[in-house]
Amino acid sequence: MRKLLFLLLCFNLITMGQVPVIQGHRGCRGLYPENTLPAFQHALTMGVTVLEMDVCLSADGQVYVSHEPYLNPLYASFLDGNPVTVSTINLYQKPYSEIKTFDVGSRGNKLFPEQVRIVTYKPLLSEVLALGEAFSRKTGRKIFYNIEIKSESSEYGKSQPATVKEFADRVWAVIAGQISPDALILQSFDFAVLQYWKTAIHQGRISALVEKETPEQMLSELGFVPEIFSPSHKYLSKEQIDFCHSKGMQVIPWTINTTAEMQQFSDWQVDGIITDYPNRAPQFLKP
Repeated sequence: MRKLLFLLLCFNLITMGQVPVIQGHRGCRGLYPENTLPAFQHALTMGVTVLEMDVCLSADGQVYVSHEPYLNPLYASFLDGNPVTVSTINLYQKPYSEIKTFDVGSRGNKLFPEQVRIVTYKPLLSEVLALGEAFSRKTGRKIFYNIEIKSESSEYGKSQPATVKEFADRVWAVIAGQISPDALILQSFDFAVLQYWKTAIHQGRISALVEKETPEQMLSELGFVPEIFSPSHKYLSKEQIDFCHSKGMQVIPWTINTTAEMQQFSDWQVDGIITDYPNRAPQFLKP
């Protein structure tokens, strides 16, 4: 039965002429602790060629990989093994050497029961890029990186630099030293970041992250046409996808976690899919 389902899904993708590129969300959050080296390594081993991740800054200016600049009590632990119980520990006020001591994997994540429990830490962006590039050299497979600058105006000068310039410049300094710009997607919900990246850095492809906003609303607020429109899949329609394509934008929705939904959006001809479960993508299912 599973083999038949696999063959039907593959046939549907082929006949539609569109096989969206699978991006491993925070590595593969459904399977390994998010935004960690084990998660990125596992995603690569499965066949993922685009690693999606988030970056923040430490007190000493190090760019590290984390979804938020605060410790998440859902899964973080102190060095002594005690769980973090509050969400107010501001990592922007700590040097990276201290940030690295927090364990973000051994407790697992109750929202993702399949996730492997393993002692691990928040890595530097440079470590993740080195991992991907080493894998690329070993396998001959081109690896791409979708890097989200975690920025919001209410946090300027609190959990991140006071200016998007400082934040973006530090991130670019790491990226420029390790990967080719053609392997980069730079994304953010903070359009000030994208506007600065477009005018001052102008490297890689820019992806405008939104939740409910339509493509028209995004274009009006952003002020230019980005290479990628990346909305929540919950609010994305076929008409919006067609509109984006007519403007020369790719469409890469987040976060799609079931095979059936992946098939639906494949039929709608999205260009990519961000997922916590790359193993559920039709092209990765084993017959």
